[in-house]
Amino acid sequence: MDPASALTLAEVGPVAQRIIGNIEKVIAGKYDVIRLGVTVLLAEGHLLIEDVPGVGKTTFAKSLARSIDCSVRRIQFTPDLLPSDVTGVSIFNAESSDFEFKPGPVFANILLGDEINRASPKTQAALLECMAERQVTVDGVRYELQSPFLVLATQNPVEMEGTYALPEAQRDRFTAKISLGYPDRAAEMAMLSDQTTIDPLATLQPVSDAAQIRALIEIVRTVHVVDSVKDYVVTLAESTRDHPEIRLGASPRASLHLLRTAKAMAALAGRDYVLPDDVQQLAVPVLSHRIIPAATATVAGRAPEDLLAEIVAKVPIPVASPRG
Repeated sequence: MDPASALTLAEVGPVAQRIIGNIEKVIAGKYDVIRLGVTVLLAEGHLLIEDVPGVGKTTFAKSLARSIDCSVRRIQFTPDLLPSDVTGVSIFNAESSDFEFKPGPVFANILLGDEINRASPKTQAALLECMAERQVTVDGVRYELQSPFLVLATQNPVEMEGTYALPEAQRDRFTAKISLGYPDRAAEMAMLSDQTTIDPLATLQPVSDAAQIRALIEIVRTVHVVDSVKDYVVTLAESTRDHPEIRLGASPRASLHLLRTAKAMAALAGRDYVLPDDVQQLAVPVLSHRIIPAATATVAGRAPEDLLAEIVAKVPIPVASPRG
């Protein structure tokens, strides 16, 4: 029997902590952000990292990829990138007198999309099917993607030169959006001391593998959710749709992603049930990138995160036993 298949709920947290600790060797002082990234991985989601250049977006993504002994491919998104550069293309083979499919970089456990919003919307759309259905269709033939499958995409703020805003359909496929932000003074000083002589990524070793991650994902799926917590998730999503300062609210897919991520967070804490607190902590990173503020909110300088925080504060938290 595969040792990974014998993992129990009690081992989800320790394995996750090993991955987090490994990433912290490269990205210091960002424990909460790293933990959220690992949570998204175990929730079978995809992660969007948005921040200004130079704060470690790509380094974080590479560190997570190297901490797991899985297949990793990287795409540098540019304006001239074609959809076939992502998914693959059928090429005519003169010897067999037939077309032969050449898989693209999307056929990997972890796909690192660097500066995804520098590619055209047409190329960005090449990721829609694989992110939602974990498959690729080329010339009418469907190709399944292996598990685990995680898209780790970085993007610069859309106000920066040479970027395209991600289509709403693609933003909705990202489970969560995180921002690393600038490091504190101590972390930046440590970086100047440690990373001017050696690249910490070069010495980073994996602490998990694909089989173990698949086993952890299966355990996360079994985490129990009572109806009152499900109702809380739906109420939060509905509140974004009815809010006068929000033009586009959260989709049903957003509700599903919020619940899946809450189950992963509960498993990391060693629980086989979801608490309303799990949902509350994840509401902003999971929902904020999916909503579009109305013009009045934009003029007033109110960010989606601000609107979500208000909604979370107003929606009553259910009180129920873990098992209903």
